[in-house]
Formats: sequence, C-alpha cells, structure tokens
Amino acid sequence: MALPTIILPGYMAGAIEYRNLQASLQTLGIEATIVPLRWQDWIPTLGGRSVTPILRAIDATVQQVLQQSGAAQVNLVGHSAGGWLARIYLGEKPYCIHPTDTEACVWNARSLVNTLVTLGTPHTSLERWTRRNLDFVNQTYPGAFYSDVRYVCVAGKAIFGRRRPGSWLAYSSYKLTCGQGDCWGDGITPIPAAHLEGADNRILEGATHSPKARRIWYGSPGLLEQWVKELQE
Repeated sequence: MALPTIILPGYMAGAIEYRNLQASLQTLGIEATIVPLRWQDWIPTLGGRSVTPILRAIDATVQQVLQQSGAAQVNLVGHSAGGWLARIYLGEKPYCIHPTDTEACVWNARSLVNTLVTLGTPHTSLERWTRRNLDFVNQTYPGAFYSDVRYVCVAGKAIFGRRRPGSWLAYSSYKLTCGQGDCWGDGITPIPAAHLEGADNRILEGATHSPKARRIWYGSPGLLEQWVKELQE
C-alpha cells in the first residue's frame, strides 16, 4: 500500500491551487494531503527572511498525517520552493541563520520521509533575496544528501528563454536562477537548477511551472504518470 503523500506548495501559493493534484493522486490510490497554506502565510518570508513559519506548517502536517494514518513514513511532493524547503526539513543542522529565528530550528525529519519528489524546484539561485536560504540548503545538504531518502527531481522542458516577447520572462527567470537565460525550462525554473547531483533526475517535455487553468504542468494527465510511480512503490 502506498505511503501517505504530503504536497508542499510553491512560493506565495496556497493549498487551493493544488487540489486538482491532490484529487488526481487520490484517484490513483495515494492518500494525499496539502500543507494548509494561504498565499498570505508567505508574507513574513519576503525579502529573503526566515522560512521557519512555513517549515512549522510542514512539520505540523507531517505529524498529523502520521498520527491519523498510523504510517511510519510519508512521501513529500515539493513544488517549486516547496522542494528546497523540504530539504531543510529533512536535515539535522540548526536553521537559525536569521535574527528572527529565536526558537529551536531543527526538524531532523529524514527518518519520517521515504521519498522526496521535487517539481520545478529552483535548487540554486543567483537572486539576492533567495541566496541566503538556498546557500544554507546547498552548503549544508548538497545534492541528494541523505542516502536513506529517495530524491526524484523533475524539471519541465516547455519554454526556451529568449530576449524577445513571449519568452522574456523565462529568459530573465532562468538567468537569475542559473546565470544563463538562453536555455530550456518550465518558464520559471531552468532545467539545470531543477536537478540535484545524485538524485533521480527527470525531464518532462511540455511541463510548465505552475498549476494554472488551461496550462499543462507537472500534475497534468500524461505528465503526472511519468513520476507518480515513485509514490506508489
């Protein structure tokens, strides 16, 4: 029987945006729960500030699901920023790098997680506001850091970044993320940044970044099936 799965929303996204993904997973026999965030819950993290409030919400959800299901472990599906937040959550080192972090900032959840799937996660960034958090992640837990956790990193290949109308946003976002704008990605995250050394790295043709209406993304039929098996094993 598949382990319970917890969906971690992306930056400035709320749980409501992932209800279709949740329903799709449940149709496939995977009990899925979304971390109950609202977009405004991200406001305290703006400007590169501490993401501890989001990590607390993730931990509360994991603990609740474990208690209700009786399972010993869960799987995590982190979309966008949710993927690198999950990497902090797994770790045993204090995440007390901000003046606002006055409480214990260690979750050490690796024993609670079987598989981490990241969808369009920018695991690297050159942007000033995100560097502090991502530098902590990559310096403390580089690559697929824990051998007892399965890492599956999914990148989308939908938009090539160019300096022209229609692909300028992709070009700018890619350049801020990996230093190169003229490359493939999902429109927000370039392929190189969405992969981790040592992980099971995959590319989904046609996957755009976010779960928006009338857009094909990581959770759309035909693409979901290419990574969901990792949650069923």
